[in-house]
Amino acid sequence: MHYLYVLPTFILLIIFMYYPSFSAIFHSFFICDGATQAKFTGMGNFVRMWQDPVIRQAFVNVLKLTAWGVLVTTSAPLFTARLIFALRSRRAQFIFRVLFVIPAVVPQVVTWFVWAFIYDPLSGLANQTLQLLGLGALQQAWLGDPKIALYALMFMQFPYVFTLPLLIFTAGLQGISPELIDAASIDGAGGISRFFRVELPLLLGQVRLVVVLAILDAIQNFAYVLILTNGGPGNATMVPALALYRNAFSYNKMGYASAIGTVIFLLVIGLSYINLRSVRSELDYEA
Repeated sequence: MHYLYVLPTFILLIIFMYYPSFSAIFHSFFICDGATQAKFTGMGNFVRMWQDPVIRQAFVNVLKLTAWGVLVTTSAPLFTARLIFALRSRRAQFIFRVLFVIPAVVPQVVTWFVWAFIYDPLSGLANQTLQLLGLGALQQAWLGDPKIALYALMFMQFPYVFTLPLLIFTAGLQGISPELIDAASIDGAGGISRFFRVELPLLLGQVRLVVVLAILDAIQNFAYVLILTNGGPGNATMVPALALYRNAFSYNKMGYASAIGTVIFLLVIGLSYINLRSVRSELDYEA
């Protein structure tokens, strides 16, 4: 009887989550526009993707963005959490945690528009700062040059300390037994040695979670690309999720868009599986 209370939740999940996902996989084998009758094409959409230089470039770009996103999302919050955890004052720890949580209140779209202003080639903060420093020769059309546009998007994540990973790592550090920390200190381990030999191995479970979340965000998120560059200049910043969006809602190629979504799904599953199998904490080994 109690399960009837969660039945509406499962019904909504099936309608709005599971059905669209399996429908996309099914329609990836068809040529369809969402209005006329679908035509079975087998692996035709996937072969077309392999031959499409735009899609190939998009997947190369998203792999670069994923690698960078994983590095930034794990390293900066991890070391920041360790510095906060090292503070002796509980009040100071609380204050710094609050200061790093406050930026999460600001909508991301606001941050993206700020970066659009910074990268503006005429009045942007980046070029104006270079001009004031006498480095006018280094001024660039940061989002207009195919050679550097993708790296300009990547730089937007550094050195920002993301709130959720910071809280995850902070909770992991607080969960480490104080006896282990004291034992390491008695054995002569300094702060850096203790971090790499004691704390970090016990935090690999949290690292694994953050890496999975970073992979999901890097591969699926295309809103900032759409706002700042729209995949340009040319296809220099094109990503698969933006290509999926364009083919589905601009070109009415629902079958082709479903094929792109299926490949994105397989890529996420593959990278997440590799991460879950390769990154194992000390607690996992003991179990």
